[in-house]
Amino acid sequence: MQDNQSAEVLTNEIRRRFAKSFLDILILQQVKTKPTWGYNIIKKTETQYGVKLRHGALYPLLNELEAKGLLKSKREIQKGRTRKIYEITEQGTQLLNSYYAFTQRISHKNNR
Repeated sequence: MQDNQSAEVLTNEIRRRFAKSFLDILILQQVKTKPTWGYNIIKKTETQYGVKLRHGALYPLLNELEAKGLLKSKREIQKGRTRKIYEITEQGTQLLNSYYAFTQRISHKNNR
């Protein structure tokens, strides 16, 4: 039973480290699934990876991804509130596809 707990602890640690190191990829994945706004990204990242993002870390990254042409945004009114909705661009999708291809090659090499 302790081995299972150790494996779970290690898996959670890897998940958190991955999220911190590849936050831009995680954001692109979330936005590709469904266009969304910053607060949802914060909540989803916390739920899925156990990483609490601060607004001061997320929004500069979103702005950077948008400046690089990987995301685009538009303002929408939802339930009386104006929200900046982010969606992935073709260039962002290409980056994700390159990331998937890379990780698949690495995984394939390690399984030989």
